[in-house]
Amino acid sequence: MAEVEKSKKLKRLVAVQRHVEKMTENELSMVIRERAEVAEATNRTVRVMTSLDPLHRPLSRHYLERFAKLTSRDKQLGNLQRTQETRLARERKKGDKLEEKMKEARQAETRVADDNAVYDLIEMTLALKDTSLQQG
Repeated sequence: MAEVEKSKKLKRLVAVQRHVEKMTENELSMVIRERAEVAEATNRTVRVMTSLDPLHRPLSRHYLERFAKLTSRDKQLGNLQRTQETRLARERKKGDKLEEKMKEARQAETRVADDNAVYDLIEMTLALKDTSLQQG
């Protein structure tokens, strides 16, 4: 009976682990999306900085500061993205291991149930032989 409980517990743990994995995927996708937005803003800033339009020349210092901030933010997001990718791989590996343990527990439960069925059959056969010997 303890093996049955173990299988059910592992099944719940696998479900929780898959949920954690999904949350990590969502966090990673948000980081990737934000990084794409920062890259687009950086490209716009570079285009404005290299523009020959006289309107942008007085604001070059502002554009330079913005470019530095965007570059710094992109670097931070890149580090965060690598961290999230590592975390996602780790969470997937955990989930796969738990799933494998769950399958092994189910196989063990099936083996125990089959063994018990064979023992019950043997006990019934012996009981029938005893009754037939007593009657005969």
